Parts: sequence; C-alpha cells; structure tokens
Amino acid sequence: MPNNEKAMQPEDLTRLFVERSNAGDAAGVAALYAEDAVMAYPPGQQIVGRAAIQALWESVLAHAPKFQPEPPLPTLISRDLALTATPPRDGAGARAQVAQRQADGSWLRLLDQPEFITLQ
Repeated sequence: MPNNEKAMQPEDLTRLFVERSNAGDAAGVAALYAEDAVMAYPPGQQIVGRAAIQALWESVLAHAPKFQPEPPLPTLISRDLALTATPPRDGAGARAQVAQRQADGSWLRLLDQPEFITLQ
C-alpha cells in the first residue's frame, strides 16, 4: 500500500523520505519532490525533475539500503520557502534541502543537496 501522506511541515519530508526509502518505494520518494526539483547527486552532478529523481531512487533502492532518521538542524522558513538540514550520523559534512509550500499547505523539496563534503 503506497504511503500518500503529505509533508505538512518541512521537517516531515525527511521522515517520509526515510520511511518510503526503507519500504523500497521510489515513486513515493519522488512524490516528495516538486516536478521541477533539482537534486545534486551523485556529488558533482545534478538530476532535474521528479521523473529523473524517481529513476535514480529506483536504481538506489534496488540494492535495499536501510536509512536511519537523522536529527534535524533548526529549520529556516521565509514565506513559502524553507531550508532544512541534517548532520549525517557519520559526522561527514551535512545535508541540506530547500522546500516549497504548496497551494494546499503541504511542502515539497525543490532543491536537495544530499551530501556536502567537509573540507579539511
């Protein structure tokens, strides 16, 4: 049964991402992104659009990785944009996303930087 829960707070996006990824639901993960979203993955490259993001996650989730929730850093919200971030459990860098409030009040990821490399 697909998870159709909408992110009603920007922080919900990370929780839903973990739940859907661990369930192997690439379409559900892609549904967390705006149609014209941009994801910086793999590092140094960009994937543009929900369909391309879904194709990426179909490939990644085929290997059945398990994701753990990461504690969020404080969210910054200005009008209909939110900046969310989490420090990865391994302490290497950070993850950051820009979410956009939709007409129904829910939030979708617009920009996703899943990995920042810490420079020494």
